[in-house]
Amino acid sequence: MKKTILLPFLVIIIFSSSTINNFAETMFKDNFQDPNKWEFISDNVMGGVSIGKVQYQSDTAILSGNVSTENNGGFIQIRMSLDKIELDKAKSIKLIAKGNNQKYFVHLRTTGTLLPWQYYQAEFIVEENFKEFILPIEDFKKSGSLMLKKVNPKKITSIGLVAYGRDHEAELTIKEIKFIN
Repeated sequence: MKKTILLPFLVIIIFSSSTINNFAETMFKDNFQDPNKWEFISDNVMGGVSIGKVQYQSDTAILSGNVSTENNGGFIQIRMSLDKIELDKAKSIKLIAKGNNQKYFVHLRTTGTLLPWQYYQAEFIVEENFKEFILPIEDFKKSGSLMLKKVNPKKITSIGLVAYGRDHEAELTIKEIKFIN
């Protein structure tokens, strides 16, 4: 009699744990152990005057600087190419970050974002302590017309962590970023 009761209970436990593992499968993860994967870019490439830098320490990336909208500028960022990463099943981006109680953005570029000012973006607001953010890819907003409304994860070519859009001092520390399904 005890075996009969225990068997369905064990099946439920095994099924639940395998479902949980499949739910949070990681497609790609980076915790800044290889800073050569990331590139610092500012609005200087198009005549802007924002200044900044990125430092890598203790498996984190620290993006800091002065973002200025003067001269049609307004951003500093670090960006990584994802051309060779298979993200077909990715549903969300998870990141762990802290900073100076400001708003920052994740920018995605795809095979359909041909012009430099085209991207899909989602915002997050950091606090003084590390916090986990889950950004569903379907919620990313396109930056302009002539772009598909939604991001196709299969078509993602790069990801950027960006201080953008207003005059402010940037101080963003990222501990981890990953694509999950």
